[in-house]
Formats: sequence, C-alpha cells, structure tokens
Amino acid sequence: MDLSRLYRPASIAVVGASERSGSYSSQTLENLAAFGYDGAVYGVNPKRESVHGWPCFPSLSDLPSPADAVVVAIPAAGVADVVEEAGRAGCGGAVVFSAGFAEVAGGREYQAALVEASARHRLPVCGPNGNGIVALGSRAALWGDALRPQEPGHVAMISQSGNVAVNALNTTRGLRFHSVTSCGNQAVLDAADYIQFLAGEEGVHSIALYLEDDGDGARLCESLAACADAGVRVAVLKVGTSAAGATAAAAHTGALAGDQRVFRALVEEAGAAWASDVHELLELAKALAVPPAVRPGGRLAILTCSGGDSSLGADEASRLGIELPAFSPRTSERLAEQLPVAATIANPLDYTAMIWGDAPALTELVRTVGEDPSVDRVLVFYDQPSDLVGAVDESWSAVRDGIEAGAALSPVPTMVASTLPELLDDAAAWRFAQAGVPAVAGLRTGLVCATALSTPAASADRLYAIAAVCGHGEAGSWVAEHKAKALLRDQGVTVAEGVLIGNEEAALEAFDRLGGRVAVKLSSPDVRHKSELAALELDVTTPDALIAAFQRLRTMDGNVLVERMADPGVELLVAARRDAVVPALVIALGGIWTELLDDVAIIPLPAAPRRVEEALRSLRAAPLITGGRGRAPLDVAAAAQLAAACGEALLSLDAELIELNPVLVHEHGAIAVDATIRLRAAVPEPVRLQQQ
Repeated sequence: MDLSRLYRPASIAVVGASERSGSYSSQTLENLAAFGYDGAVYGVNPKRESVHGWPCFPSLSDLPSPADAVVVAIPAAGVADVVEEAGRAGCGGAVVFSAGFAEVAGGREYQAALVEASARHRLPVCGPNGNGIVALGSRAALWGDALRPQEPGHVAMISQSGNVAVNALNTTRGLRFHSVTSCGNQAVLDAADYIQFLAGEEGVHSIALYLEDDGDGARLCESLAACADAGVRVAVLKVGTSAAGATAAAAHTGALAGDQRVFRALVEEAGAAWASDVHELLELAKALAVPPAVRPGGRLAILTCSGGDSSLGADEASRLGIELPAFSPRTSERLAEQLPVAATIANPLDYTAMIWGDAPALTELVRTVGEDPSVDRVLVFYDQPSDLVGAVDESWSAVRDGIEAGAALSPVPTMVASTLPELLDDAAAWRFAQAGVPAVAGLRTGLVCATALSTPAASADRLYAIAAVCGHGEAGSWVAEHKAKALLRDQGVTVAEGVLIGNEEAALEAFDRLGGRVAVKLSSPDVRHKSELAALELDVTTPDALIAAFQRLRTMDGNVLVERMADPGVELLVAARRDAVVPALVIALGGIWTELLDDVAIIPLPAAPRRVEEALRSLRAAPLITGGRGRAPLDVAAAAQLAAACGEALLSLDAELIELNPVLVHEHGAIAVDATIRLRAAVPEPVRLQQQ
C-alpha cells in the first residue's frame, strides 16, 4: 500500500468533526491550525456546516474532491462503514483514533469489518486505537492529543504505544522528528509497513521503533533490508518478554533462547541498535540520525574537564566493553604542549577547567585527540544548565564553538554527552546535530550511543535471505533419536555411529562392531530427556553390562539404540528453531552449565559456518574451546560447520526444532551424541540405521 497520501496529504477530512473541548476531532483540527497546515481541511458531520472555521459536509462522498487523509473520530461501531466509504470515494488513507476493537473481546467483529473494508479498496489504515500520525515536514498533524508545534528533523518514530509517542513529542533534548506514528492495534498497517515506507522518504535518517509484538518476521526483515539499502539506521525498544513456545520448551532450547532473545538477535543482525528503555531509544535514534557520526570502529577517546567524570566514563566504558586506547607518544607530546601542567595525559583525558571557555584551545584539543591513529571516535562530556545569560552564557557558547570547530577538523567523528540527562540544553543539542556532532543526554547513554554509532550497517542481502526462510506452520510429530540421527547424517551433521538392536545376539554383534565401548539408549519419539527417565547407560565396556542394559531398556516403550561411545570433549548445546520471529540457530556451553551460565549465541538462519564460528567465539565461555588458560585449542571450525549444518537441516527438513545436546568438541572434529527433532511434515524413513 502507498502511504504517501497519509504522510504528505494535500487535503484532510475529519469524520466526527466537532468543537467539543477535549474531543479527538476538535483537538485534531486545533493541531492542524497550530501547525499551519496549508492544505484543504474538511469537517464531516451531518449536523454542522462548519467547524473551527473549516467547511463541514454530511459525508465523505459529499466532499468537493476525495481527501488524501481521513481522520476517523467516531465510535467503533461506525468505523468500518466510514472506511468503506473512504475507499469507494478514492481517498488516500485513514487514521482511526477510536478504541473498542480487538483490544477488547466485544470489539473483534468491528476490527474484522474494518480490515475487510480496507482490503476491498486497498486503503491504508493507521490504527485503530492509536493517536495517529504527525508528519512534521508537511505539517500534517493527524493527531488526537494536544501537540505543540515544532520544527522538523530527521528521526521517524513508530510506536505501538500511544503514550510513548505522546511523551516523545513533548521531550526537549535536541530531538527533531521527521514524523511520529502511533499505530495502535495495527489492524491493517503494521510496523513493517511503516518502516518500508519511511525508509524511502526524503529526510529520514533514522527510525525509532517501540514494539509490543513480533509481527511478521519475513516482512520485518524486508523492511529492515529497505532501511539498509537506503542508509537509514534503526533503534528498537521491544517490550513484553514472552516465554518460548511449547515446542522449544520441551527441550532445553526454550529456557535458553526465548522469543525476545531471537527478536533481539534479528535486530542486531540488521545492524540496528537495541534500547533498554524509552530514554535510550530516543537518544539512540537521535544520534543515529547524524550521518557523519556513523562510522565503524569502536576505539573511543573521552574528553572531560572533571576528574570524577573521567573515572565514571572509564568505569562505564569497561562495563560496556568499549576500548579506550592509550594515546600514541606523538599525541601525548602534542597534548602536553596544549594542556595546563595540572592535567594528566591519559584516556579518558581530564583537560581541567583551566581551559574552560577557551574556544581555540578546545578546538586544538579535539583535533589532536581525533588525529591519534588509535582513536576511532571522540566523546566530549558537556553539561549546560538552562537559562544561561551574560558572561556565563558566553563561556558556554565558546565551549560549543570550540568543540564544533575541532570536530570539523578531526578525521574521526566527534560526539558530546551530558553527564546527567537534564543537563543537555535543547537548542544547544540541536545546534550540535546540525554541525554533525550528535549530542546525547546522559553519560551512560552517551557511551551506549557511541557503541551504536560504531556498529557497521547491515547487509540488505543478508536480511532478504532471512526473510526468504521465514514462515510458521503447524508443529508435527517428534522423531525418535535413531531416525533423527539418520536424517541429520544425510544433511551433513556429524552424529555418533549407532545401530538399533532387537535381541541379545544383535546387541553383541553391535558391541564388537562399535569398538567394545558403547552407550545404550531408549529411542522413542515420546522420550526427550533420557537421563531423567533412566533411559540410557553410558560407557558400557563389557558384554554382560551390555546385555543387562538391553534387557532393562527393552521393557520400556521404544527401541534400543547402541552407539559408539564418543571420547570426552567440551560440551556444547546446538539447536535450531523456527517458532520465533525468524528461524534461528542457538549455541551455548553444554552440560550442567547450560542454564546456569546463561551464555548463549543466537544467529538468524540461514547462517554460514564463518558466521557461526564468529558467534561461537563471542561466547563468554569461548576460552574453553579456543585455548584459554593454557588449554589446548579445540576444533572450533568443525563445531561451527556442524552447527551450520544443523541450521540448514532445520530448513531443508521443514522442521520446527532440532536440538543437539550435547555436541562434543575435540582437538580434531566435533560430534553430536544426542539429537531431538520435531518436524512439521511427515517423518521421512531412515536410510542408515536399520533394526537387526
């Protein structure tokens, strides 16, 4: 659907128009007047001839020409009819403020009727149960709440929460919006639709997303790919942590990789910034909207005039894993020439208050630090109280001038951050942004934004590849372990060699063929946690022990599987699941540490071995397999290859879940010794493990 007539309307009709104070329709008309909207405005109300000075008509069909944007501010029961009329009349789209739809049990029929009317005419509808759209550039305030006029900028916000959007529009932090969209129930248009459209809009540099549900994974990927193509950066705040689905919860994967974690993995794969609260969301979007400041490279230099702020900055950078490199000898020499003798030359650099207000000195300081070969970005702590006047204002202005001039001369990006959020002046922050210097409210948030500004942009092709494999279906049957391993072996996954046994003679033959050291297991589609049911015997090394194990397990419901006992190694859990927003590969340290350490890497699928190896090496427990503390390095490449093959198997087998737990990693090679699969289709016949 084309949303251009909603965001750039030449005419607006308000259905249910009135002058009743506090009503959504009246407030919308007042907002349009306050914003100086210069298009045609029509009221629609059969009981009035004019409203707030604009002409009023009995219905949409009576308008002089079809309205580009229709604001619907009437009770839910009549909304579908208005949407139907708007579609027939050739209107461009509708914004529905009304509540009482699918968010309440009695309103589901109303929402279904609205959706049907929209679909018949391919009419874009924002809402219902939302605050609407404010497009600052076109001065189109399709907004039912009180709104102050403000200058346009480059941040587009999409929020499923009306109140979050209202509050964002009322902040004073140097944030200037291109548009704000409160999408409500998302009955017709959802976040992916808005992202896709706004990615192509002139003047949009970043998008802030406040989301309460996952939405359609494929369309979300495609919209994020559109952002990558257009160079539009994205910040995301996702609320509503959900439990993993029952499919994943039946194995260990559900505890490790809940839906929220998979969603975050997708966001990070898309090169987007993950926010922890609304304040951080707005600051991230604001910083990302300054294109010259976005540059790969995470080595940061901090400048401040306070020893306390210097220590706080160093501690917070350490917590976030931000590298603060030492200055080169040449940089240190140049700084010694520029700074008072009381200054200590280090990173963070406390340049002392002795040169506060000295614009030329600050210019050279920012330039010198930015020219250090080990520095990728300069962060200056800058606090400005409100309502400065006289000489004090001149001093602060000189500091701003010095920072801006130094940033213009520096070969690396410069940003500023206040130490406390309220010490960032709105006008000063906007001036910094116009000079190509992001200004962030708060020390901690400033360092979070520094990391986001250093994150490379996503590959659109990668996002389109993820979109291509998305899609949910009905979960099918669980697969017995012997069948699961046969399927996996055919998909290139290295699994333990084994054979089904039906009698004692077959058990002894298998024992000899598998080397005289075996594991004996119950293989059944109804059994997934064998140790809890005492349904396995490990390290069986004598014929008598094998026969005893066979006789015990054969009394249970299932087949008896004998496998070659794998040599000890470091245990990993490797799983692939497709019951979250996108199919994903999950990797964690296995054994007893899996849930305890909460150390998980999640990679959206498809994933090549190189990408999987990168994720493996990112685990906190990675030194166990890479050779930390004097350990011999293990075969990380083999583990990555096995995990990547597991992900490919999920897709090619049309499976809902594959879990390999544990995978044993050795100095040479890796092998899965236990496997669980839940398919979404009929179970193919095994090809290698045959009962004897």
